[in-house]
Amino acid sequence: MISEVVRRRRISEASPVKLPPPIVLVFFLHALAQGGMFSRIPDMQRALGLDEAQLGLALLGQPAGAILSFLVASLVVERLGTRAIILGTIPGMALVLVLIALAPGLPLMWLGFAVFGGVFALSNIAINVEADRVEAATGRRIMNTCHGIWSVGLLTASLIGTAMSGAGVVPAVHFAVLLVPVAIGIALVAWPMHVAPPRPHAAKTTGLRIALPTPMILLLLGYAVAASLLEGGLRNWSVIFMRDSFAAPEWVDTLTLPAFMTAQSIGRLLADRAVTRWGPVRLARALVLTALVGLVLVVFSPNLIVALIGFALIGFGVCVSFPLSTSAAARLGDRPASENVAALTMSQQVLLLGAPALLGWIATVASTRVTFAVMLPPLLLALYLARYLAPRKG
Repeated sequence: MISEVVRRRRISEASPVKLPPPIVLVFFLHALAQGGMFSRIPDMQRALGLDEAQLGLALLGQPAGAILSFLVASLVVERLGTRAIILGTIPGMALVLVLIALAPGLPLMWLGFAVFGGVFALSNIAINVEADRVEAATGRRIMNTCHGIWSVGLLTASLIGTAMSGAGVVPAVHFAVLLVPVAIGIALVAWPMHVAPPRPHAAKTTGLRIALPTPMILLLLGYAVAASLLEGGLRNWSVIFMRDSFAAPEWVDTLTLPAFMTAQSIGRLLADRAVTRWGPVRLARALVLTALVGLVLVVFSPNLIVALIGFALIGFGVCVSFPLSTSAAARLGDRPASENVAALTMSQQVLLLGAPALLGWIATVASTRVTFAVMLPPLLLALYLARYLAPRKG
């Protein structure tokens, strides 16, 4: 008995448990700082008496601010460093949400969303670049795990937002309450964090550098945009698809988003080991095929059970698209990783600006099934372009 205890103690000392690097927890706090914003937009709309067109105009502030921020994000990251940006922007996002909720009218709400978009974009580049630097310094894949934790944080924030709304808590108070754990968490995690060194690159960093896409970034964009299009379309139209296609209670219709987000989170948390074992290209193609199967099930679903399975498969299938394309962009080495990541993310934002209006028009003139069917060709393109996720030699 004593010898068995000694043997177990020696095994535990020889194989210490590896704690996740601090950047993983930063991803969770980054998602939490968004405060379940989208779950409270209807409340903010009613408070200001905005119609749908006015609300849409206000929400356009976010991509406008984000695109402007992405253009210079690399310069800011290289000058200030990832740690300083993380310390300032993540609590800053939570604070801006409080100010948006207190906006007295449409112009200030638009401005608030523009500032939020700019701060979000800068923080997004900083955390992804730092995660890539940690991968390079440790030789350990963590990017997909980081994004899996981010998905868990976003789901947590959404559930908190739903609970706050159901309890009748006004958005400004909700966001102010959430600001406290976000600020404390960032202080505890990011303040003592030792940042990893930047990846080496071939570009000269003197002068003002604007993060514009290169041909290689455009190829990675072609792979990643299908997942972004699917995710956006699912968030906007999946509940309406279920409502229009099947006779079911309203709460059943809303299960599409939890099914998608849960599958996406699980896939991301498992993906780093899979990437290490099979490589990014084979894993990406297998998951694109999974998303294709899920999308076909949705388009031709005879009942809601098949549709829910399809939405879950889509979530699992697109789980690695953004993390893998981000890692591939950061590893190119032709210029600073922050510049390539910013160019890729900005290009996605620009390309998807008109997607909601286009998908809405298709749903109006045809049906929501056709809306999802038009997303099949981008997935086929992603299947082909996944080859460019392979690490570059030399």
